[in-house]
Amino acid sequence: MTSRKTINLHSKTYNIPIRPTVVVCIDGLDPSYLESGVTSDILPTMVSWLKNGFHTTGQCAMPSVTNTNNVSIITGMPSNVHGINGNYYLDKSTGEEVMVLDDSTMHGSTILEQLAEQGLRVAAITAKDKLRKIINHGLSPDQGAICFSAQYADSCTLAEHGITDVEAWLGLPTPAQYSADLSLFVLDAGVKLLQEKRADVFYLTLSDFVQHKHAPGSPAADQFMSAIDARLRELEKLGALVAVTGDHGMSAKCREDRLPNVLFLEDHLSEKWPQAGARVLCPIADPFVKHHGALGGFVRIHLTGQWKLADVEEMLSYVRKLPQVQEALPGEEAAKVYELPPDREGELVVIANHDAVIGSSSAKHDLSELGGMRLRSHGGLSEKEIPLLRSEAVRVGTEKQVWHHYDIFDLAMNF
Repeated sequence: MTSRKTINLHSKTYNIPIRPTVVVCIDGLDPSYLESGVTSDILPTMVSWLKNGFHTTGQCAMPSVTNTNNVSIITGMPSNVHGINGNYYLDKSTGEEVMVLDDSTMHGSTILEQLAEQGLRVAAITAKDKLRKIINHGLSPDQGAICFSAQYADSCTLAEHGITDVEAWLGLPTPAQYSADLSLFVLDAGVKLLQEKRADVFYLTLSDFVQHKHAPGSPAADQFMSAIDARLRELEKLGALVAVTGDHGMSAKCREDRLPNVLFLEDHLSEKWPQAGARVLCPIADPFVKHHGALGGFVRIHLTGQWKLADVEEMLSYVRKLPQVQEALPGEEAAKVYELPPDREGELVVIANHDAVIGSSSAKHDLSELGGMRLRSHGGLSEKEIPLLRSEAVRVGTEKQVWHHYDIFDLAMNF
């Protein structure tokens, strides 16, 4: 009997799929959306997987933001391995704040790249183009790979994306950046590629626009989740093995008066330790600011002025007493606890409570971008839990103490 072909990445072995395999990342898939949808009977496909396939609640990587966790999913590792520690970081060599818009700071390879090198046709479709430029790491149309974003579906080229004339091909216009359709376009494109047998392995990653705006059980959230469920059913009917997870959860971040529960931490630190030059970096920041106003549950504090170790200890003591704070750690300790790249950490890491967010200074955040909607966001420990589902039952051997979303390709390919 011929042994199954495999790939190896970061000390893990993955069986090469012998049938179409689709991994879907539903951005912002807090377990509460799945629970609500099951209770209201709007998710027949996922309910069938709960009964006949595989389901567990796992954890994402920290910080619980999009870039870090999508790269963790496609590498099977936390960020201390792949190096993407957020959507936004401070370049210590230049002192400049940098938004992560491509794979230039990423370390190593991806599962998708390794599969493509073994001759499999990979289709990686993203909602946001900034994520597409990261997910595309190591993929080439010369290998038969197709990689494009719904955001810029109207400008795809064969040379860069492996596909062109996407609007005409799919029969849909390029969706608005801030819309549920941005995500549904990704799934519709995946279904059509599968129908046409143009790919062997799919990674389809969505936007969390709806989850930022609408709580589980709300009409808009139910409509969105139901639409996703219908497309998952199509993928399954076409013969694919389908595995689903999220990149992070989502929580309400409002006070009783419905206003955002925000701690502008840089303002506090600058007032008490002006000589230290505290700069608070929010790794949730990305070009889609209307989602969250660049306010999340995890920040890094870089001290760029005159300071000493005693100042850090005093800051930690002070910050830990603030009502919006769940945890504050020295950067080096946070890197060990949360498997973060130590060379990219600040002097302090601060994590918000489940109902709060942390910003830098009030002058740097435009809350009008929220459009009057109640703030829902992520980034902290309260958004670590995410579901993992598989359309088919698994063999014995899936017992784990802790599942992570970056086990999803393992779940899809090895069980």
